[in-house]
Amino acid sequence: MTTLVTGATGNTGRHVVAELVRRGEHVRALTRNPAAAEGRLPAEAELVAGTHTAPETLDAALDGVSRLHITVTAGLADVGPELVRRAVDAGVRRVTVLWGGWVGPVEKAVADSGVEWTRLEAQEFMCNALTWAESIRAEGVVREPFDLPSAVVHEADIGAVAAAALLDDGHAGKAYNLTGPQPLTTRERIAILSRAIGRDIDLVRITHEQAVDRLISTGVSRADAEYVIGWHAAPPAEARTVDDTVERVTGRPARTFAQWAAEHAHRF
Repeated sequence: MTTLVTGATGNTGRHVVAELVRRGEHVRALTRNPAAAEGRLPAEAELVAGTHTAPETLDAALDGVSRLHITVTAGLADVGPELVRRAVDAGVRRVTVLWGGWVGPVEKAVADSGVEWTRLEAQEFMCNALTWAESIRAEGVVREPFDLPSAVVHEADIGAVAAAALLDDGHAGKAYNLTGPQPLTTRERIAILSRAIGRDIDLVRITHEQAVDRLISTGVSRADAEYVIGWHAAPPAEARTVDDTVERVTGRPARTFAQWAAEHAHRF
């Protein structure tokens, strides 16, 4: 059988690809630029050009595919239901969807598709810390408006849960809250990063509006920026509370932020 993974070179998609390949699945990795993806994904993965935000172009990519992983990204809300319809028409019978933070049009389309589905409700990714890399390298500081706890989850654990839901029985119709093994404040994550790189890092507090403006400057819409910063201003209980889903599904403990920091120390 073949599994198509959208967003295959993204922070989470590449881990889905790697875990599926590790488990012996034939993986078709969807990426805008297959040439640039070479060397970033396992050699066993079949690289195909395309983007899930243009589902009308994906007939060839979907040909012979029985399983599909969708990462909900900006621009997918309007066309996501069409992607789901085309996938089902092409013969896809099992879908995992990494949600966009709420149950929106894509998530609803997957749940109403008539095929087996699993929704991955990851809260905050550990890789969000990569947005600190430039200021840490240049100044030894992190600028954030809040210092609240969040049980950040390792992207590789998202990949492992996605692979289990795609390849194993017993996951259909379930929404999995995904967290790491401990809630950590911003200062606590910074302290862990500091130990990993052997350098002091200071937290500099900025205002809510400065954080919104910073996101907007990267091309994010004001509405999306307000949502993201608002989420961090008052993280939901699901993000602050450790959930054992990763261990229950994969059979091993969720990876720690210290592990993530050691793996990515060279980037800071």
